[in-house]
Amino acid sequence: MNKVKVGFFSFTEITDPREHRSYNEWHQLDHMPEQFPLPGIAFGQRWVSTPACRAARAVSGPRLDPIHYVTLYLMTDPIEETLREFYALGRHLHEVDRFHQHRRALLSGPFHVIGAAAAPRVLISSEAVPYRPNRGAYVQVGGEPALDRWCAVPGVAGAWAFADDERRITVAWLDDAPLDVAGAFSRSPVEDVELAGPFETIVPWEWDWFG
Repeated sequence: MNKVKVGFFSFTEITDPREHRSYNEWHQLDHMPEQFPLPGIAFGQRWVSTPACRAARAVSGPRLDPIHYVTLYLMTDPIEETLREFYALGRHLHEVDRFHQHRRALLSGPFHVIGAAAAPRVLISSEAVPYRPNRGAYVQVGGEPALDRWCAVPGVAGAWAFADDERRITVAWLDDAPLDVAGAFSRSPVEDVELAGPFETIVPWEWDWFG
């Protein structure tokens, strides 16, 4: 049984191109650490769509085309209480002026975990995949999850699928450089997909992708 029940996503655009460094400094050193003491937060990670990753997207529909970053928090039971505390913390950080002002979430909210798989070569369970070090992720918003097919792609350690009432999100965690893996996904069917593309793992203090 997977203890993680919900993935809370934020697909984020930085509205001032001069603010990428300050945004990453805030999120990685201030905002994200404040989430982990909440009892229902199991893990969290962020990825960046560098200019090269953006150029390698297989699909980039108008709604999500501007995004630069994806954040994913993994949440456990009790979900309702966890979400209440998560939102309350966000309001508190706004109130004390600890929220970045040059950001816009174009898609944000909780998505239930509906599937998980691991590539056989990595040996670990599918439930453990997000906690394994990765070099990036391949993210698809919309479409049908194909976890077994994704896990057969060289460089993929595993993949999870999430859903809310409107759409599905599939995330593959990557052992290889995202740009090296992206081509295998680009040949996959992309019907009813809003976004599909590679993202790099964010390394602390290495925030210079956008100059």
